Amino acid sequence: MNAPSSPSPAAGLPPVLSVRGLEKTFGGLKATSNVSFDVADGAVTALIGPNGAGKTTVFNLITNLFKPDAGEVIFLGENLKGLPPTRIAGRGLIRTFQSARVFPAMTVLENALAGRHRLVRHNGLPQMLWTRAARAEERALRDRAEAMLDLVGLAGDAGRHALDLPMGAQKLLEVVRALMAQPRLLCLDEPAAGLNDTETEELAALLRAVRESGIPVLVVEHNMSLVMNVADHVVVLEAGKVIAEGPPARIQANPRVIEAYLGREADAAA
Repeated sequence: MNAPSSPSPAAGLPPVLSVRGLEKTFGGLKATSNVSFDVADGAVTALIGPNGAGKTTVFNLITNLFKPDAGEVIFLGENLKGLPPTRIAGRGLIRTFQSARVFPAMTVLENALAGRHRLVRHNGLPQMLWTRAARAEERALRDRAEAMLDLVGLAGDAGRHALDLPMGAQKLLEVVRALMAQPRLLCLDEPAAGLNDTETEELAALLRAVRESGIPVLVVEHNMSLVMNVADHVVVLEAGKVIAEGPPARIQANPRVIEAYLGREADAAA
């Protein structure tokens, strides 16, 4: 597995996301303990760890689906404490979930376009009257959605009902829909789960394109080949604690990470 060859994020820029001292307990079980890390602007940051390490819990704490017992999350300089998930999304922190969540009554293209609804400028009366400006915006959005669907191999399925897609393709569609919202930070929860090799390669190409466009990404992922080939920075969790972080090459060589995560994966495959 090789580290990505993309340029490093610009030095000196403040992080787009800062997680500080996040703690959460469920029924006496400590799910996270003093979790702290940064997400650099224009970079792909991966959050990895064995099953039960607390990765998705951290995602849910960042987006306030769970209320933290302690700690804070700073997004673009703003403390997110107490903000509902809808307002957090409105500020540009967009996430996906482990299970694909497509709109079943919509086509693939309509699902992609739905991600853009909060940013449409010519709605209401201009949309009803189908003004020149509304038509131009609609064409631009369709062009963008079709281009992104093409990038993940779904252009030929644009007219299909989204629910008719295989589960792996639905997950790729969910990523496209999230990107249509023009996130300031894209958070992906296990986007490669259920993908075949071809779909995983298409996902990797999409993540590289996202990084090149300047959108930072925070991704929880089990596919280590994908992580090591697209991530600029890797944060490793074990039992709810950060045990290591750094560039992919350093993480691959870290003995504690090998024992806690990579080694267990290798043992399971043996």
